[in-house]
Amino acid sequence: MQRGRPGGARGPRVIAGEQGGLRLVVPKGARTRPTSDRVKESVFGALGAARLAGARVLDGYAGSGALGIESLSRGAARATLVDRDPRAVDAIRRNLTSTRLADRATVHRRGFGGFLLGRPPADPFDVVFLDPPYDLAGSELARILALLAAPGWLAPDAGVVIERSAAVGPPTLPDGWRVSWERVYGDTLVVLTGPDAGDRTA
Repeated sequence: MQRGRPGGARGPRVIAGEQGGLRLVVPKGARTRPTSDRVKESVFGALGAARLAGARVLDGYAGSGALGIESLSRGAARATLVDRDPRAVDAIRRNLTSTRLADRATVHRRGFGGFLLGRPPADPFDVVFLDPPYDLAGSELARILALLAAPGWLAPDAGVVIERSAAVGPPTLPDGWRVSWERVYGDTLVVLTGPDAGDRTA
């Protein structure tokens, strides 16, 4: 398998589950900002093992695919990974192959907004990861979340994890969504939200 990112630098790793410890590559030359091990541990702790078991996961702005792959390693049934950058898509496919998880994943090369304008899946998503570029306008992120909140995309108790710059603060959420968990790590704000998320204990 690939043990680091192209060019010789070490890439992120799968930190737990059946593929724990395996290294991932990151897209060469792309503006990918890998989620640190510390943040991943906190996020997956907030989600909880029960929510991930058998889950259908959507990894938007997937980059290297690290969050979707981590979910599969921890027991998710299926993952859909979306990124518009061909270098990211190539890295995702390489990582799915090296972790032997390709048969449980679907990869789409397209913008995430365009993906959400398509037909919702036959089975809605239980967990969604959104780690858009830090320079994505707040109004555009609000539009993305509104599309995601449309009927058919999310299970009633879905968890949506959003990473963005701490400097710009929490995102504007769709009606009926509340924050159930929020942390700041350096310049990164991480929020767990979703439909009626405030009625659940993370």
